[in-house]
Amino acid sequence: MLKLPVNKAVVAALLDGALIDEALLSQYSAEASRLDQRLSCYLVQQGVLDSRDVLRVLSEKLSIPVVSLKALNIDRAIVDRVPVKFASYYRFMPVSIEDHRLTMAVAEPLDINSQDDIRAHLGLEPRFVLASTWDIDEALKKYYGLASETIDQIMTSGGNLHRRLEETSERIEDIEKQTDDPSVTRLVNQIILEAYQKRATDIHIEPYRNRVRFRYRIDGVLLDANLPPEARHFLSPIISRIKIMANLTITEKRLPQDGSAVVRVKDQTLDLRVSTIPTPHGESMVIRLLPVASTLLDLEKLGFNVENALKFRELIRRPHGVIFVTGPTGSGKTTTLYACLHEINDPARKIITIEDPIEYEMEGLTQIQVNTHVGFGFATGLRSILRHDPDILMVGEVRDRETADIAIRTALTGHLVFSSLHTNDAASAVTRLVDMGVEPYLVASSVQAFIAQRLVRVICPHCKQEDEDPLVDIRREITLSLGLSGTQTVKIFRGRGCDYCNSTGYYGRTAIYEVLELDSDIRSVILDKPRAEDIKRMAVTKGMRTLRQDGWQNVLSGVTTPVEVLNVTLKEILPEV
Repeated sequence: MLKLPVNKAVVAALLDGALIDEALLSQYSAEASRLDQRLSCYLVQQGVLDSRDVLRVLSEKLSIPVVSLKALNIDRAIVDRVPVKFASYYRFMPVSIEDHRLTMAVAEPLDINSQDDIRAHLGLEPRFVLASTWDIDEALKKYYGLASETIDQIMTSGGNLHRRLEETSERIEDIEKQTDDPSVTRLVNQIILEAYQKRATDIHIEPYRNRVRFRYRIDGVLLDANLPPEARHFLSPIISRIKIMANLTITEKRLPQDGSAVVRVKDQTLDLRVSTIPTPHGESMVIRLLPVASTLLDLEKLGFNVENALKFRELIRRPHGVIFVTGPTGSGKTTTLYACLHEINDPARKIITIEDPIEYEMEGLTQIQVNTHVGFGFATGLRSILRHDPDILMVGEVRDRETADIAIRTALTGHLVFSSLHTNDAASAVTRLVDMGVEPYLVASSVQAFIAQRLVRVICPHCKQEDEDPLVDIRREITLSLGLSGTQTVKIFRGRGCDYCNSTGYYGRTAIYEVLELDSDIRSVILDKPRAEDIKRMAVTKGMRTLRQDGWQNVLSGVTTPVEVLNVTLKEILPEV
């Protein structure tokens, strides 16, 4: 590996800029040299100095301009002229080529030996501009592709691609521990690490005839992972490596498989849920990233407004009954259920959950994993749970009549039960239970409330601005839906798109809710004619705010955009109160 000597000009610039005293700088210089790192990069990495201060001082003392790589649009021909192995090895980003002079963005000037190597191999005279290490790394990923240097090394090394596939270590692997040798293991680690850093919840690996598509699901939307086209050559070893991590059968490619693995990233431990399905061009794989020790939010941070939060807290503190959270897959139902359990978790109570899979680990709870391979399902588990004298139960999902019957009868015997259903809105949950075969009188006598929810993306705080030209129909619907007066101004906001939000205009997600609390009148409607339309009509006349209305309220508050609300809710013809 190239030894990078401490650049005396950089040392002098840092001392002249009074950023650090000489004794400390001497100590850090020796450590940076020992680790083969450039001094300024080491100081920033260790948190000793701020990258902006370092760039400012180097620019002033060495007369080198600072550039923003995010604001530049670098020509593809320039990127193709400089091989990725050079750019990644010397940690620079090529910016332009003029008259045989290569302008490169660096965190600090390269030493003489490095400059000579570039002259000899590229036939270009190096010229420097300054940029932060983070900006350079992001530019390398953007223009060359994620893990491009690893793929290039694997392709040129001539080694065995499967050389490290069979290597296993402890059950929890630290995927940030990079090796110097090119390997598929390192490539897989880089893909997972990048997904975590970009806040992705899922990684999708999709094979096609002449290419492989890698995508991350961020804030509910799939975005391209930007791997080089050469990654298609490594589909089989990548899939094999992940299968080994998830304890799946490598040789079985004709049937779907499901497994899990645990990895460590920084100070966070991630539970990877791996699923494969066969396709005509190879196996397609989805990896869900779940934090093992997740920070559970309170109800307001989940998206409950003050009124719904008060109502919900009153519901979850009742001594018995069933509370159902409804919505499609991926709408955040489990997160809401765990927020409820977090609020009422008490050493004086026995709380047991049965789930498939266990998505969060919470201290004070007895958590049970369903295992259908050995005949241990929700219904079987519920029967056993009751013999452990629980006060509160959480059933991950009600999928059939048997599970629904046991959950409801458990509530009738004095237990508080939380569970989820897949329905479009809160009122439809009643008809869903009745369609399963549950008697209407059991629903009416046991269920305390149905809470429907959806997730909407939050406008990026860094590029948020007022939408000067929203559709007139949107303003009209918001005004009518929320019963606003004609004199009230409807302000709508949107995200312009910036580097912070990956040019999407959104950063993070929040939930919108519809809380249907069962009172005597609604119970009568359920007993008389359990139709979703009649139940919803009655609930709205009693003040229930629908999903659409809650979404519009979030639009007025500047939390989300009308497009997000329109994407997850249906237009409603509300009854007159």
